Amino acid sequence: MTNELSPSRSVLVTGASKGIGAAVARRVTADGFLPVLHCATQRGLAETLADELTTARGRPRVLQFDVADRESARAALLSDVEAHGVYYGVVLNAGVSADNAFPAMTDAEWDRVLDVNLDGFYNVLKPLVMLMVRARRPGRIITLSSLSGQAGNRGQVNYSAAKAGVIGATKALAVELAKRRITVNCVAPGLIETAMVEADVMERMLPLIPLRRAGKPEEVAAAVSFLLADDAAYITRQVIAVNGGML
Repeated sequence: MTNELSPSRSVLVTGASKGIGAAVARRVTADGFLPVLHCATQRGLAETLADELTTARGRPRVLQFDVADRESARAALLSDVEAHGVYYGVVLNAGVSADNAFPAMTDAEWDRVLDVNLDGFYNVLKPLVMLMVRARRPGRIITLSSLSGQAGNRGQVNYSAAKAGVIGATKALAVELAKRRITVNCVAPGLIETAMVEADVMERMLPLIPLRRAGKPEEVAAAVSFLLADDAAYITRQVIAVNGGML
């Protein structure tokens, strides 16, 4: 895969302080991009990662805001772009879960999961899309959905709804931006070894996976890397599942 002029390209990665987001940031750096690391609360982890990923191209910038807070997101993103230029790519990884059986689900559990996972799509991309269009150059937008968004999952009605919404929004935005040479695709991980996955969930899910193992954050990052590359310029409006064959 080639990344023409990649040293001059920056890629915003939301939820980059740990897990899949950190793996994506590391892979983006290895691919020759300069990541911009977003975090919501754990700035110390993001700053440590920025130190780790400092190269001759510079030290990754750290942006801190809640993707569910529309005004804070807009202000932080517009300020960063004004100071440093428009991003080549945006990877929407930030997300939360709050699992519960639907009859017992609280309003707060429903609202927070939808606010972060689905409204976050709007809150991050709305300030950026026209700036990417006006740059008059190719670009990449990659969203992170989930197996839950494709197939649904017990105890995750809220999460499944949000992640299914991300898929629909991704496909619609891909159509709108195609003529601008900005591709919009989705990566949908299955069971991945991160701190979000509890031991009992891992034990229960492993027998259901044809490959009989959980995935690694780096394997999700590899799919993101492919979609960011110039070689993926003719791929848009797609969902790439990284789930060991579960769907």
